[in-house]
Amino acid sequence: GGLDVLAQHVLGCACGAPFHADALFDEVRTAAPYASLDRPTFDRVIDFVATGGYALRNYERYARIRQTREGLWRVSNPAVAQQYRLNVGTIIEVPALNVRYVQAGSRGAASRGGRVLGKIEEAFLETLTHGDTFMFAGKILRFEGIRENECFVSNAPGSDAKVPYYGGGKFPLSTYLAEQVRAMLDDPQRWKKLPEQVADWLRFQADKSILPKRDDLLIETFPRGNRYYLVAYPFEGRLAHQTLGMLLTRRLDRAGAKPVGFVATDYALAIWSLADMGWMFKNRKPSLATLFDQDMLGDDLEAWFADSWLLKRTFRNCALISGLIEKRHPGKEKSGRQVTVSTDLIYDVLRSHEPDHILLQATRTDAATGLLDVSRLAEMLSRIRGRIMHKNLEQISPLAVPIMLEIGKMPVNGEADETLLMDAATLVEEAMGPEMID
Repeated sequence: GGLDVLAQHVLGCACGAPFHADALFDEVRTAAPYASLDRPTFDRVIDFVATGGYALRNYERYARIRQTREGLWRVSNPAVAQQYRLNVGTIIEVPALNVRYVQAGSRGAASRGGRVLGKIEEAFLETLTHGDTFMFAGKILRFEGIRENECFVSNAPGSDAKVPYYGGGKFPLSTYLAEQVRAMLDDPQRWKKLPEQVADWLRFQADKSILPKRDDLLIETFPRGNRYYLVAYPFEGRLAHQTLGMLLTRRLDRAGAKPVGFVATDYALAIWSLADMGWMFKNRKPSLATLFDQDMLGDDLEAWFADSWLLKRTFRNCALISGLIEKRHPGKEKSGRQVTVSTDLIYDVLRSHEPDHILLQATRTDAATGLLDVSRLAEMLSRIRGRIMHKNLEQISPLAVPIMLEIGKMPVNGEADETLLMDAATLVEEAMGPEMID
């Protein structure tokens, strides 16, 4: 269970009536999500609600509950209960940020007078790091940074978009469905139940490349235009594939593959680069076993966490749910910008002075499970260890057509490489032959 949700529950119990910590701990552990909750963690949550933690305990506003001489915990004053009732709940609205022009290389508010292009969901922007490019408002933009409720960008003329478009996908394939899809691909006898066109598509794939086995990972590499493509078929859902794409591009960049960008769907992941990745894997520079090693969830994940805005934005949600920051007050409500300023400031203070703060722990857990699907990615990396199949092709395979179409799904105005704006008929003809178009 979420520690931020537990903190809200602790405060809610105190608002209802004074409680004894031992009794509340026993009660909380009867709930399935908290059945494995240990007492030291529970006591840290109590301390957080009572003081805000070590770094914030000198501020009276964070002392929301106090312990009586009898050992019971109660709210510090009636105003705390009033604020709790105004802000109780765990559903946080999805914020959108203004996309504003600044000069290239600017990370802050140095060019506040720049034109605003529009708004974009923060869920997409929080996965970017400085220098990444993306498409918006018909332009290719370079991500310069986020400050408060604004995303700063500059023009990236002549560049390819590293992240071409964001298609949502917050409810990925279940592990059971993904396993059944892999099993169906591995069993031609089950193709009889599929529509004829789908069965033909899989037969073409088997003829021109290979089909992934149930517990294997198929990696295809092929050139197209002036780019080289890697397409992987983990079938683990968009969230896990997005995270895998972020981590693989970091590793490929270190290996000299010069990755340009990636796109993820529920079924597959495609990465394109300037260097011939097929040749690199064939000559083990690097080997696929090394590239997909589980250690990517160690230092590489930590480095990506440090570079991205994901943790800071996740912390804001945890701060609101736990009651550390209150959005609603009698007769007024804080704007998204005001909430962001407050949570960003507290986040920076805690990271500097109390990096093991209970709310930072909750933030990392929420990011890893809810937004990145790290546990599922770890299971996949363990499953495919020693079971990676690589097929170096001269052209696109039938199975790769759907994800390659995702790359060119969003129109671009400007100097974007036309090879990325792919025509469906052309891709099908390349993959299956001209007879499939007739």
